[in-house]
Amino acid sequence: MSGVSTRDIGHRVVVRHRLDGGQATDVIGVLQSYGEQTLEVRHADSTPYRIELSAVVAAKPVPPMPLRRVDVEQLFLTTALGRPAVETQYVGEWLLRASSGWTGRANSVLPAGDPGLPFSDAAKQAEAFYQERGLPPLALVRIGSPEQEAFREHGWTDARPTESDTLVLHTTLDHVNAPPAYEVLVSDRPDARWYDAAFEGPVPAVAPAVMEGAPRTAFASVELDGQVVAVGRGSMTGHWLAVDAVRVAPAYRRRGLATAVLQGLARWAGPLGGRRTYLEVEEQNTGALATYQAVGYVEAYRYRYLTV
Repeated sequence: MSGVSTRDIGHRVVVRHRLDGGQATDVIGVLQSYGEQTLEVRHADSTPYRIELSAVVAAKPVPPMPLRRVDVEQLFLTTALGRPAVETQYVGEWLLRASSGWTGRANSVLPAGDPGLPFSDAAKQAEAFYQERGLPPLALVRIGSPEQEAFREHGWTDARPTESDTLVLHTTLDHVNAPPAYEVLVSDRPDARWYDAAFEGPVPAVAPAVMEGAPRTAFASVELDGQVVAVGRGSMTGHWLAVDAVRVAPAYRRRGLATAVLQGLARWAGPLGGRRTYLEVEEQNTGALATYQAVGYVEAYRYRYLTV
């Protein structure tokens, strides 16, 4: 007899049931459906388990999966792999990135770890790297980190003083991989329609090289009324799903389409070993921030760009 009901749909449950051979086994996940003869549980890796009610020995709701503390240093490095730059170079463990000036992330030094040189010398090498490419020197620094203070001590200042901090949010994939309210198409390569929906104006020439440069990527889209109205990009680094480039056409906002894109990408990542997910959003983008927080994302850290 099942100890859960339709009121538990959308919540985590544990279901003990008998297999064909008679042995009992447990499934833990989110209850997807509850019918007259069967129920379905979605595991954390997005695998659905359809179970006959007659085979259920016991079932009960369980608390939501706790969000484990994140290793900020590790996540800081992981973000660089989720959307790699066109050109990279190392100074010790610092990563210098250049991509013809498109996006700060792809055209800044990531000062993680030991540069292998006195700080002033490493900073000068980073400065020279960008000057040689006709780009402004940029450093992506975590707010409150020793690296932020060191750059400031060496004369680096806010590159974008009028802009707010960028927040890096994270959560467990189990909080995000619910069934989308819309049909989400996920492809390993974006087409022209995806790019047209992802950019408000012309697509920068270097954008495809950056967006498609990660080893394992996915491009999600939702089509309504004969047009692509919502898109997003996902990439896998270890067990981390990175989500970026989420954009909904203005006329279709406030309909849950961004959430559907997140869920579609999460369900793509689960069977590939995805367990956690992160994304970035500017603090002043309150609408997007509210959407992400509503599905379980919380702040890991925040960053700004410094320049000299």
